[in-house]
Amino acid sequence: MSVTQSASAHWEGSLIEGKGNVNLDTSKSGTFDIDWKARAEEAGGKTSPEELIAAAHSSCYSMALSHGLTGAGTPPTSIDTNAKVTFVAGQGITAIHLTVRANVPGLTQEAFVEAAEGAKKNCPVSKALAAVENITLDAALV
Repeated sequence: MSVTQSASAHWEGSLIEGKGNVNLDTSKSGTFDIDWKARAEEAGGKTSPEELIAAAHSSCYSMALSHGLTGAGTPPTSIDTNAKVTFVAGQGITAIHLTVRANVPGLTQEAFVEAAEGAKKNCPVSKALAAVENITLDAALV
């Protein structure tokens, strides 16, 4: 089975002075303002491609980890993942740092870290972001 999701962006003006928005077309769950300042300086109530990548990565990673843990016979009670995507003007995305905290009854910290590393390697968004050389992970049980 194949599923295609869609988002669209509208931009007006130059990179530095311009502005636009991105719309989540498939879910219709929101339209978000974007501009260069939100991307390279401070958010100021607007989003950026990197924030959207962080949202995609943290959600995909959590689902992949849940699937792996459940398949191994240790389903999680909860998983909380934060993704920090670092953007450097002129260089692009230079790093992604994932922090995951989970409640997984009956699992040791060592086994959890192994499962967490496996999810980092195998989640579809991680694979799509393979060009980012510095993807790090901090994984711990709570």
